[in-house]
Amino acid sequence: MATAQTIRASAAALSYDQVPETKYELDWAELATLDLSVFDTPGGKQKLARQLFDAIDKIGFFYIVNFGLSQEAVDRQFAIGKNVFELPTEEKLKYRAALEEGGYNGYKPVALREIRPGVHDNTEIYNIPKFIPEYERPHPEVINSNREEIESFARHISDEVVGKLLVLLAIILELPENFFLEKHRYDKKSDCHLRYMKYHKRTPEQNQALENIWVKGHTDFGSLTLLFRQPVAALQVRTPEGDWKYVKPYPGSITVNIADSLEFLTNGFLKSSIHRVVAPPPDQANVDRLGVLYFVRPEDDVVLKPIQSAVLEKLGYTKVKDEDAVGVTAGEWVKARVAKGVSKGKVRSETNEETIIGGKKAKYYD
Repeated sequence: MATAQTIRASAAALSYDQVPETKYELDWAELATLDLSVFDTPGGKQKLARQLFDAIDKIGFFYIVNFGLSQEAVDRQFAIGKNVFELPTEEKLKYRAALEEGGYNGYKPVALREIRPGVHDNTEIYNIPKFIPEYERPHPEVINSNREEIESFARHISDEVVGKLLVLLAIILELPENFFLEKHRYDKKSDCHLRYMKYHKRTPEQNQALENIWVKGHTDFGSLTLLFRQPVAALQVRTPEGDWKYVKPYPGSITVNIADSLEFLTNGFLKSSIHRVVAPPPDQANVDRLGVLYFVRPEDDVVLKPIQSAVLEKLGYTKVKDEDAVGVTAGEWVKARVAKGVSKGKVRSETNEETIIGGKKAKYYD
C-alpha cells in the first residue's frame, strides 16, 4: 500500500508537455462548443440543451469547455499514461485485457488487428474501469501509486461532466432529467472506463501502404466518448454529406461524440458519430500520438431497445427494425464488439459491415 508521502513524491515526478499544434491549414470541422459553467445558471440547462440539439442534428461531435478540471490536472493524466506505455513490454503484458473474451479492462498491446494485408494496428491501450468493488484488478505501480488522483479525475468526469450531458439529452427528448442518469449509475456494473492510448508513429512507407488511414471510419460502442485535448491532428469526423473533416484540438476543451447505445435507445435520432484516425501532417509525423479518453457506457443490463419519447414520436422515429426489437443488453453489445475487434478473419480494410450480435451490425467507412 503506497503511503500519502509516496503518492505525493510520485506525483511530483510526473509531468507532461503537449507537442505544438500543426502549422498546416487543414479542413477543420465546424463544431459547436458547450460551456458547462452555464449549466447551473437560471435557464442554463435549457439553453445548453437547445445548443446541443443543433450540434447533434448536424454532425454528432461537439466541444465542451469549463468542465471543472485544470489543464494541469489533465496533463497529469497524460503523464501517467506516458509512464504506463514506457514500461517494459513484459511488465505491461502482465495486465493484458481478456480481449478475445470481450474484456476491455487492462492492457492492449500493439499489432493485434490486421488493418490492411500484412499491416497491423499501431495502438497501445490501457483501460481503467470504474473504481467499484466489482472491477478491482491488478495495475502497474505507476497507476497504483497515483490511484487516488486517477479515481478523483474519473469520478469528476462521471459526476460533473457526463452527468450534465446526460441531463441535457433527456431535456432534448422531453424526458425526466434523470432518465439517462438512471441507466448510467457509477456504482452499477458497466463498461465505463478511463483510457490511456498511444498511437505509435509510422514511417512514410507504412503510411503510403495504408493510404494514410490508421483507423478506418467507425462508431464507438457506448453512449458518449470524451477525448481530452491533445494537439496531434489525426482525428477526422464524417459529415452527413460523406466528407471527412479534421477535429481541431482547441485549448481547454474536451471533444465529445455520440455512440452506438444512444442511437439504439433513440431509434436512430441520436446518431452514433462516424470518425477515423489518419496520419498526422508532416510537422507532426515524427511524434507519437498520446490520448486520454473517457468512455461512457450504459449499465450492463440495460436493454438496447428504442425508448418511448414524445419527441421521437413527433419526429417520426417510431418504426422499429427487427434487429432493434431483439433484447441485446449494453453489456452483451460491448463484449461482442470487443471480441469482434480482435477476431481473426477479414482484415479491417476489406470489411464494410459485420453482424455483431442479435442482428445488430457495425459498419466501417473509407
